[in-house]
Amino acid sequence: QVQLVESGGGLVQPGGSLRLSCAASGSIFSINAMGWYRQAPGKQRELVAAITSGGSTNYADSVKGRFTISRDNAKNTVYLQMNSLKPEDTAVYYCNASGYCSGYGCYVGDYWGQGTQVTVSS
Repeated sequence: QVQLVESGGGLVQPGGSLRLSCAASGSIFSINAMGWYRQAPGKQRELVAAITSGGSTNYADSVKGRFTISRDNAKNTVYLQMNSLKPEDTAVYYCNASGYCSGYGCYVGDYWGQGTQVTVSS
C-alpha cells in the first residue's frame, strides 16, 4: 500500500513562505490526482489545492495567487509552495492521493499522510 509522508511544516511569521513536500513510498509506478488539504482546530478538513497526473491544478479561493501546487512524477512527490502566509492559514496540512498503480495492481481510494503543522503567527 502507498504511504504518504509530509514534511516542511513549521512556524512562520505573517507574510512569510513555506514549502511543503509529500513523498509517496512503496513500489509505486504512478499516482493519480494528488492534493493538499488542511484542518484548523474546530473546523472541517478542506481542500487547499489539487493536481492531476497530467498537471492540471485547482485551488481553494482563499489561497489563489498565494499557493502553488506542483508534482514530480518521477519522484512520486507533490509540493505546496505557500507564499504571503496569513494567520488564517494556520492548520494541519494533509497530503492526499486518489489512487495509485504498483507492481501488484492499480487501486482507487483516499490515501492520506499523517499531516504536518503549519503555524502562521508573529
